[in-house]
Order: sequence, then structure tokens, then C-alpha cells
Amino acid sequence: MAGVTRPLRVLIVDDDALVRAGLSMMLDGTGGIAVAGEAADGDEVPAAADAHAPDVVLMDLRMPRVDGVTATRRLRARANPPEVIMLTTFDSDENILHALRAGASGFLLKDTPPDRIVHAVRRVAAGEPILSPRITRRLMDRAAVEAGAHQRARAALDRLSPRENEVVLAIARGRSNADIAAELFMSVATVKAHVSSVLTKLDLDNRTQIALLAHDAGRA
Repeated sequence: MAGVTRPLRVLIVDDDALVRAGLSMMLDGTGGIAVAGEAADGDEVPAAADAHAPDVVLMDLRMPRVDGVTATRRLRARANPPEVIMLTTFDSDENILHALRAGASGFLLKDTPPDRIVHAVRRVAAGEPILSPRITRRLMDRAAVEAGAHQRARAALDRLSPRENEVVLAIARGRSNADIAAELFMSVATVKAHVSSVLTKLDLDNRTQIALLAHDAGRA
């Protein structure tokens, strides 16, 4: 029917049945979002993605057979993959950074308020990352000290145009497309074109990886 937009389809991946039930109950009660399916471990993700065609996957970090990092990397390597939000209980877990580099659009702590989880699902579905503010800075700092990361990141950004570098810096500061358009005096469509160009030139998957690269280079 004209004018009707289908709900965002979410796949919940967690080895804790109570967590899956809680997330499912919360999201299914939200307008514009539908829980398309569930999986109890990372090794079930490919089949679940094929069966349910999710737009967003809420992925547990620690699972007994295949962890969330590995499952995310495999999922994001597929054609037209869904966005992934990593869920974790431990804000000190070093694997969170690996998950972002594997292609996750962000991460949330499991004690994140329900309205923020809903916001995160909608935001990543729109192509924008969501990072828990409590641990974003520490992860970014950790990324910047990886061996050789600074030099590699600067060399990568040097391949971009001055305007593209301005967009990269704004993304690293957490700006939305609308914010960037207002700050740089361009249309939202032009911002999206610059973001797409940056992703293509640097062989990146999403805006989170752009932000990490900017921090690696010491530009944000």
C-alpha cells in the first residue's frame, strides 16, 4: 500500500534466553520495529540471517561456540549485510574494539535504557553509528596506540580531498549527516555522497570505521 513503510527487522543473537526474551518484548512493543528472529549463538547467525533478512542485528559479544566478533566479521563479509550493534556486559572488554573493526556499527552495554536501544536500532538502520558514551573515548584512545596505526591512518586520509577530510572529522566528532550539512554549508545529499566516496576510497564498511581511522590519525 502506498505510503506504508515496513518496520525495521531486528535479529537478536544472545546465548541467554532471558536476555533474548527481554529484548524481544521491548522491541516488539515499539512502533516501526519488529523482531524478525532470534539466535542462541554466533554459529547460528548465517542461517538466521538467511531466514529472517534482518536490517539490524543485536549481537552478544561473548557466546560459547562462536563469539560475536567472529560472527560479525563473517556476517559483514556477505553481500548486502545487515548492520550490527554489539551488546556487552563488560565495558572493559578489549574485544569490543575488534568488533568495531570487524564491521559492527557500534556497541551498547546491556544495561542501556530501553529507549536508547530503540534509538540505536533506528540510527544504525539509517547508516549512522551508535557508541556508548561511557566507553567511546577509551576505545578510541586504545585504537590510536596500536602498532603502526597512526602512520597508516594518516596515509589513508591523505588520499582524500580536503572536503572529504572535513566530513571525516565531523563524523569522528559524532555529527549526524544533518549536522555536517549545516556545519559545512552543503546539502545532506552532498554529505552522503562524500561519506560514500570516503568508504569506497578507503575500503571501509561504515561510519564507525571512519571515526576510528580519524582517531588513529590523531585528527579527532
